[in-house]
Amino acid sequence: MTTVDELKGLIHENFGIEAAELNPARPLSEYGLDSLSLAELVFTVEKHFGIEVPDLGEEVRTLCGLAGVIDNLRTQQAA
Repeated sequence: MTTVDELKGLIHENFGIEAAELNPARPLSEYGLDSLSLAELVFTVEKHFGIEVPDLGEEVRTLCGLAGVIDNLRTQQAA
């Protein structure tokens, strides 16, 4: 299972958005996730993946972008 797939599952569980509807390249805001929802998602991601996500800023707006950050953090943590 890829990181994007895991994120889709987390979004479905926490926000009720069907995983099949989530396009990894589309901005998360297009699915109704506001800044508060994104903060909640980051907490969920940290717990699920066992990582600490730094302030993402505006550069991470898509599932692909978030998955890239997670993968990099997991790689650094494993080193």
